[in-house]
Amino acid sequence: MSFPLNPAQREAVRYVDGPLLVLAGAGSGKTRVIAAKIGHLLAQGHDPGAITAITFTNKAAREMKERVAGLLKAQGAREAADRIAISTFHALGLRIIRADARALGLKPAFSILAPTDIESLVAELLGSTDAARARAAQWTISRWKNALVSPGAAAQLAQNDDEAAAAQAYLRYDDTLRAYQAVDFDDLIALPIALLEAQPEVAARWRQRCAQLLVDEYQDTNPAQYRLLKILAGEAAAFTAVGDDDQAIYGWRGASLDNLAQLPRDYPALKVIKLEQNYRSTVRILRSANALIANNPKLFEKKLWSEHGAGDPIRVTPAADDEAEAEGVVRRILAHKFEHRGRYADYAVLYRGNHQARLFEQQLRAQNVPYTISGGQSYFERTEIKDLVAYLRLIANDDDDPAFIRAITTPKRGVGAATLQKLGAIAGARHESLFAAVFAPEAATTLPARQREILDAFCTLINGLRFRAEREPAGRLLDELVAAIGYDDHLVASCEKREAEARSKSVADFVRWLSTKGEADQRNLLELTQTIALITLLEGQEGAAPDAVHLSTLHAAKGLEFPHVFLVGLEEGILPHRESIANGSVDEERRLMYVGVTRAERSLHLSYCRKRRRAGETVACLPSRFIGELAQDDLRWAGAALPADEAAQEKAVGSERLKNLKAMLAR
Repeated sequence: MSFPLNPAQREAVRYVDGPLLVLAGAGSGKTRVIAAKIGHLLAQGHDPGAITAITFTNKAAREMKERVAGLLKAQGAREAADRIAISTFHALGLRIIRADARALGLKPAFSILAPTDIESLVAELLGSTDAARARAAQWTISRWKNALVSPGAAAQLAQNDDEAAAAQAYLRYDDTLRAYQAVDFDDLIALPIALLEAQPEVAARWRQRCAQLLVDEYQDTNPAQYRLLKILAGEAAAFTAVGDDDQAIYGWRGASLDNLAQLPRDYPALKVIKLEQNYRSTVRILRSANALIANNPKLFEKKLWSEHGAGDPIRVTPAADDEAEAEGVVRRILAHKFEHRGRYADYAVLYRGNHQARLFEQQLRAQNVPYTISGGQSYFERTEIKDLVAYLRLIANDDDDPAFIRAITTPKRGVGAATLQKLGAIAGARHESLFAAVFAPEAATTLPARQREILDAFCTLINGLRFRAEREPAGRLLDELVAAIGYDDHLVASCEKREAEARSKSVADFVRWLSTKGEADQRNLLELTQTIALITLLEGQEGAAPDAVHLSTLHAAKGLEFPHVFLVGLEEGILPHRESIANGSVDEERRLMYVGVTRAERSLHLSYCRKRRRAGETVACLPSRFIGELAQDDLRWAGAALPADEAAQEKAVGSERLKNLKAMLAR
């Protein structure tokens, strides 16, 4: 192998005799282990087409592919990399559904509906115009589907009127999706389970393709994903699950730590290997991480350690209020960067909730500091991109009514609500899609001649592009589509000049990106449409990381690392969150703090406010209990007196820093 492995990593790589759980602590090299294990399996003669690695995000899957490709190139087996399936759980589910769509009652060009489409669908099933109520019901239905709760069982489980209404909507929800020839994100797991459990011969075929199964971030799996894993693993159970119970922070979206606890019960022969050597952080950072997480009940005991040396003390800074906190953090970042001649990208500001970002953004802008922020608007959430994607979805699947409605009304072409209502009545009576209803005999007598002509021309355009989609390059068809619908003219007519230019450029970038992707992946326009949907749902388009301070929620920061981390807003009611305190789920909040602490490589800075503006009022704040659970000897409080020997050392270091600064300024 092209890099050294420590003894625990080596054991995990070489164990291929049965089910294996690798407990991989933060920064312990788990991606290295998965890549090395794939190389080891190939060296042992395993078929690359029977190796499947699964992770949770497109970014993680891409990084794993790059790592595996580099390793196999070094081993002289580069061509094998293309045959190894490395993807997210949902991309694997999509592959299974695509391969056996007809067995599930779907045509190959089925649609994957976005959450915004589903929200309006659920609102209609609820008979409600309340968007917040529809979103809550949508979330409840998703939670049931991920827990493999049937619509009938959901009605029995409903604990209040809102859940009872959601259960009623759930009864008709799947039927409505099938009428659209569509699936939602949860179906990408649920439908493969239904298929593989109902058809043993199909299950056997997929077990051959997953004869060696490697699952990353196992602690983030939900009950449905675990069931899919068990089906694919079969009796041979040649799988490697890599995870960390101390980083299980997605319980709120259905992930279950029970999956970790269940593994030894379901697989008595399970071997457990712990990766405890950390390659990321200093000893002081890890000492505090270990002390913090020791307050949680443990499924498996482990303690991180490092050979990186003691490192700097952890700085704790109280702030008068939230504005002072943001100003102080930005000031300290600039001073630290100037002194150490670092990059902006070396610094991350991590917080519990997106609402905390605003003041830090203001301070960074005021100081002309470039920054990136997680949780902002996804590339695919832009109006102009959603408009074009609606056309692509309709070209791929004319049963997709939500896509039809968006496409026919954007740009405006004289088909309004009244026409759509009449068309909807025809479609409902005939049990057809809106697109099919355009060609129904009733349309000729019910719809006005002008609107009928517009609809006929629109459907002819869509049918023509669909016919050509499997025969011609995606880029050419996209250019023709944008021109044919007059989208640039629509932008000029509906937006101010600068906004129209920006949106037009966004459309051009999208067309160029999709054209390049189609050529690189050898996919036609119909296949690319499903790929777009999956990227949209997982995390949006990603580009190269700029040299900028990274603002992020703690949830979004998982899996990342930064030389210098500022953990902010460490107050009772924020972290741990007040709802978690109320419902007794502080353990997950502690794991969230642990994730934040272990993102830091060289320095860690903590801050909290004595007062904070909340709902227009100033309220007093208490420091988070988690600060008190860290290794107290490694904390240095701003304004506190230092021990005599350390004070002398700090003074000497400070004098040296001042001398260096003066020298730099003199130059």
